[in-house]
Amino acid sequence: MKDTPGWASPGSAPSDGQEPDQQGSTQPADQSGADQARPEEQSGADRTQPPSKWSKEQPPAQWSAPTPQGPGQTTPPPPVPGWGAHPGAPHPGPGGYGPPGAPGGHPGYGAPGPGYGAPNWGRGWGGPPAAAKPGVIPLRPLGIGEILDGAVSTMRTHWRTVIGISLAVAVITQIAVILLQGLVLNDTENADVLGDPTATPGELGRALGDTLLSASVVMVISLLGTIIATALLTTVTSRAVLGKSVTTAEAWRDARPQLLRLGGLTILLLLIAGLIITVGVLPGILVAAGGSTGGGVLLALVGGLGAFVLTVWLMIRFSLASPALMLEKQGVRKSLNRSGKLVRGSWWRVLGIQLLAAIIAYVVASIVVIPFTVLGAALDGDGLSGFLASGGTALGWTYLVISGVGAVIGSTLTFPISAGVTVLLYIDQRIRREALDLELARAAGVQGYGGTGATPGS
Repeated sequence: MKDTPGWASPGSAPSDGQEPDQQGSTQPADQSGADQARPEEQSGADRTQPPSKWSKEQPPAQWSAPTPQGPGQTTPPPPVPGWGAHPGAPHPGPGGYGPPGAPGGHPGYGAPGPGYGAPNWGRGWGGPPAAAKPGVIPLRPLGIGEILDGAVSTMRTHWRTVIGISLAVAVITQIAVILLQGLVLNDTENADVLGDPTATPGELGRALGDTLLSASVVMVISLLGTIIATALLTTVTSRAVLGKSVTTAEAWRDARPQLLRLGGLTILLLLIAGLIITVGVLPGILVAAGGSTGGGVLLALVGGLGAFVLTVWLMIRFSLASPALMLEKQGVRKSLNRSGKLVRGSWWRVLGIQLLAAIIAYVVASIVVIPFTVLGAALDGDGLSGFLASGGTALGWTYLVISGVGAVIGSTLTFPISAGVTVLLYIDQRIRREALDLELARAAGVQGYGGTGATPGS
């Protein structure tokens, strides 16, 4: 019978399962050491036992668990790493997780190997060996829970750096927003015009334009803070995967050369989304302006819905461009292409994980921000009833400061979740497609991970 990979240790009998004795006859090669022991080491009962009834053409099955060695028996040699694979087959990746379609996968997944139908010297009868975990995630394809847990573990393990970065960015951002809203953008006259049913179309247009400008300025400031926090936390998370800590100064030094590119990438994505939405609703607006109000509204709704679907598809496709730009030191265009390749074939999975992370971040922020907002409204001006009567447009300093404190705490907690999930999702996709776990293991100093001479994609 031909040897099957994983059924016999290296250096054993030839492929027919038999080996010659001193007289030139053959006997089954895998008989136990007790059957081949010297006569003087056997008991009298053993000498009187009849010979084995096993056929020479069918060696005994090797499915029983290894037993302790008796006197006179020799310990089998330790297995050579990778034995049980077909000769000449490429070495599998760590834990058998190589790139899709590559030969030489983990023996426990589709091919017999150590621990699956053969005596497993030294490891018992368990499954595949656990993946190395030098940092916050194991070096293998991740589940949704592991990605979320990795983001939280990064914040918990490296809390000084993570909380320090998030808090500093949130404080600076909110101070700028509060000053702008309190000194420049707090125009109660525009609020009164928007709430006046007798206002002329010109007055409504000017008030609406000023309001949109104010909201845009606040959004730009918040966006700048998000870009800086994302850049720094990307560096921290990537080091946490390797089990290495990084200071705020080191994170800034590593992320600073890519900040302008990251800002350009973020603005480009916003422009693309805005352009798609505008193109989708513009025909309906033109039709409504031409006199067909009902048809124009219907056309705008249909066009807006189609534009929204296309925008979501593009944003998820390009959602991994940010970590690709920061960690691979690439430009904006190459980062977009890189994200498209990594997301291809996993769009729904990426959407689900990103959506879940966004929901968690929103819930956490709401739990923190809403009480501060209510408290600020109750302590400011005419109290909560006056705040509700004005539609939330009366922004006193007390309200701005108290609600700003809540926004700072909320941003400090949500920045690490959003950035960490995106970075870990990027790493997970590269592990699945490019065997990045090999490179990560080498960078983390894991000894013997993936065997010697293994290269990504082999």
